[in-house]
Amino acid sequence: MKRTIIKIDEAKCNGCGGCVKGCHEGALQLIDGKAVMISDLYCDGLGACIGECPVGAITLEEREAEPYSEEAVMERIVPKGEAVILAHLRHLKEHGEKELVHQGLDYLERHQIEIDLSSLKPTQQAEPLACGCPGSMAREIKRPVITGMAPAGYTPTACVSELRQFPVQLHLINPAAGFFRNAHLLLAADCTAFASGDFHSRFLRNRMLAIACPKLDSNTQSYVEKLKAMIDEARIETLTVLVMEVPCCGGLVKIAQLAREQAEQHIPIKVIVLSVQGEVKSEQWI
Repeated sequence: MKRTIIKIDEAKCNGCGGCVKGCHEGALQLIDGKAVMISDLYCDGLGACIGECPVGAITLEEREAEPYSEEAVMERIVPKGEAVILAHLRHLKEHGEKELVHQGLDYLERHQIEIDLSSLKPTQQAEPLACGCPGSMAREIKRPVITGMAPAGYTPTACVSELRQFPVQLHLINPAAGFFRNAHLLLAADCTAFASGDFHSRFLRNRMLAIACPKLDSNTQSYVEKLKAMIDEARIETLTVLVMEVPCCGGLVKIAQLAREQAEQHIPIKVIVLSVQGEVKSEQWI
């Protein structure tokens, strides 16, 4: 059958093992210093391992593969203990895989395996989960619906675009473009502009822009090379990395750090983390 499944670029893989730890289903192993997917049966195709890879060696692709088997995964992970079982079930629950969660719970019941399932019950506020990929979890953010009289405290403002160049997607950007020379660059995760109501005035003003998604974009190594060219050839003065609080966004910070490490010039990098509600959770120079 044709389905979405991970793809590992062995040439990029540095054998750090982060993806192996992030895959509770046991689909990945380190063999001869490289990450290897040992069976299609164990890969759910949800991409939890992508955010754990510091070099962008893992992507998602659609290809012919054996159907994912929850039964096979449970057989593989049960010996690893309760913590791994719960992490796996939370991972499925986050992605809305209700049928697979049911299959996993059915496996536990049939084999009379008793574990504390209280952490799987709905909570009032979603917490970051151990599977490392809450970025895909569906959640609703309550906002006032403006109809008729605006609610107290609501002040509409005219928004002026601060965009200074086009294109903005990092794959499409030419690092040699003159407007990047001696510029301050904002490297923003795709979702940030939608989460932040004041994205233009607060983060984009007086900066050039590049947007990217470390989880869904392909060939992220080219991102490292483009940022390196901006640092060494365009001589950008600062790099601000704006990301969401979800773990997969950490890949964008790693891309920026790799570019600086490989560049001849050393520039300051500021990392700003937004909550899914659009609030600034942290801001620091690294």
